[in-house]
Amino acid sequence: MTGRRSDHPVDPLFLARWSPRAFDRSEMPEADLLTIFEAARWAPSAFNAQPWRFLYARREGPDWALFLDLLIPWNQQWAESASVLVYVLSDRLTTSGSGEAPSHSHSFDAGAAWAYLALQAARLGYHAHGMSGVEFERAQGALAVPERFRIEAAVAIGRLGDPAALPEKLRAREVPSTRKPLDEIAFEGRFPG
Repeated sequence: MTGRRSDHPVDPLFLARWSPRAFDRSEMPEADLLTIFEAARWAPSAFNAQPWRFLYARREGPDWALFLDLLIPWNQQWAESASVLVYVLSDRLTTSGSGEAPSHSHSFDAGAAWAYLALQAARLGYHAHGMSGVEFERAQGALAVPERFRIEAAVAIGRLGDPAALPEKLRAREVPSTRKPLDEIAFEGRFPG
């Protein structure tokens, strides 16, 4: 257990899930990876549009170096020990009976899929660390992502490793983070003034 405590009862999985940077460099069996993506597939979305897409590279695969290189250097230094790197995309357009139109909720819906992915990873004994530290423009071209899709984030997934393997400046941060209290994030009625 991570030592986290909730103020109200929640499933222990929510407290066990956190975003470490120390991974053990192990390979992930394909069955585990497909289970993680299967969970993400079942996330809710507006009009069931399912706008999320996942591009991934396994550490033993041919695209690993490219996926790692598209992260900013700060993230490369620790993500290189993960088992899998995933880029989360969302489709900016939605298709209806009258054609294609801009989607208001594409990022929101892709975020739900990322959350399902992270929780399923935790259930299997892995950790998923989401990152916005990506060279987004380079990644768009290097990964042949069509213009209608937005790269939302990257995710490093793997088994927990020894924090001593991290650069010294990252070791102290290798603990589960806390959260703001509910009275700072949830308000009945209008936004507080």
